[in-house]
Amino acid sequence: MLTYLLLIILVSNLFVGILLGISSIGGFLLPLIFVGFLEFPLRDSLALSFVSFAIAGVFGAYYYWKSGNMDVKLATFLSIGSIPGALIGVKLNVIIPEDIAKLLLYLFVLGAGVSLLIKRKKGNQNVEGLSQKSKLLENKTSILIIGFISAAICSLTGAGGPILLVPLLSNLGVSIRVAVGVCLLNSVVIAIPSVFGYFQYSNMENITLLLAASVLGQIFGTLIGSFFSNKVKVSHLSISIATLTVVSSTYMIFRLFI
Repeated sequence: MLTYLLLIILVSNLFVGILLGISSIGGFLLPLIFVGFLEFPLRDSLALSFVSFAIAGVFGAYYYWKSGNMDVKLATFLSIGSIPGALIGVKLNVIIPEDIAKLLLYLFVLGAGVSLLIKRKKGNQNVEGLSQKSKLLENKTSILIIGFISAAICSLTGAGGPILLVPLLSNLGVSIRVAVGVCLLNSVVIAIPSVFGYFQYSNMENITLLLAASVLGQIFGTLIGSFFSNKVKVSHLSISIATLTVVSSTYMIFRLFI
């Protein structure tokens, strides 16, 4: 049974790591798999998920930085705001009832899927290099606030920062590739305090083995995804992720009430 469980964790992280490496979108599927289908305790699931987000962020951000798709200044100010936001998100998750926290996770994932479908339907994806940055991103205070709010929501729900920030930055005039790179780096900053916060409440057996399987799958998945990031149409990938997300989260919300 343990071997079967470790295999599921490994494959899940491999799959999600590939999605994260290609587009930075899809991390929110991990807590959905852990909580909804494997029925792990919520905080253990979030701890494992944020470890995976941190690994994907490190490898993915390095790849995007190396390819010239990284705005270091923007990422730095977002990250400064994200640290306290992540800590507050963990505290909020811990003090609210677990069923409410699960519902928030499922609703946020459902909203993320719907927003991807709407964005795809409208053909609203930003074309690299054609948009000017919004003046909002020239204001350091605004960037800090964006980082704070997005990190708080991310760490509270476990849904992953890029699903919020990639479309937001893209709509504010940041090229899609740079937005992905910035969000991957920012996801590391969100993940670190979240990991330490949630592991304080972890009490699962074999957590070390589960963690090892997560790390291994995520490393290989992110490397594979990053390699193919310029070879896959993000728009086609987004529609597939969105459809899977909407169906899965709707099912989990329904199951929560029966």
